[in-house]
Amino acid sequence: MKLRKGTYDATGLRFGIVVSKFNKFVTSRLLAAAVETLKKAGAADEALEVIRVPGAFEIPLAARALARTGRFDAVLCLGAVIRGDTPHFDYISAETSRGIGQVALECDLPVIFGVLTTNTVAQAIERADPAKHNRGADAARTAIEMVTLLRDVQTKPAESRSSRSPLSKTPKKKTGMRS
Repeated sequence: MKLRKGTYDATGLRFGIVVSKFNKFVTSRLLAAAVETLKKAGAADEALEVIRVPGAFEIPLAARALARTGRFDAVLCLGAVIRGDTPHFDYISAETSRGIGQVALECDLPVIFGVLTTNTVAQAIERADPAKHNRGADAARTAIEMVTLLRDVQTKPAESRSSRSPLSKTPKKKTGMRS
């Protein structure tokens, strides 16, 4: 059995960061922790580019624009959607998470979900607290780990056909002639 894992070394890696301006009292803390984590892991200051968008709903489009440039090894998406009295929270949370996942699959790039979806302001502040478990720092670690993992998976030579299980071999093409 082969086990592959990513590392936490960001040396030489480039990161795009999309951060929502809405709920800035929370998102600014997420951004600060993400940048600090990336730099501590070896990312150079010039290897980081931050894009600020109005709200969480706009994050996927900006993430896709960054991902499509080919300049980044990963894109981090940071925001905070806090439940209110209307169903707005449900729509924004669902579409933002769906959109971020779609960008990752479309662009074949780690696009990291660092958007808080909390019931209260207090929960959001707690998840952005640098003295506790800041989710911006988590998003940065996830981005580094996914980039290094995918590079490992993509650069290691594949097993030769003869060493694979008979069950995994591709069936021979039929020629249309009977024997």
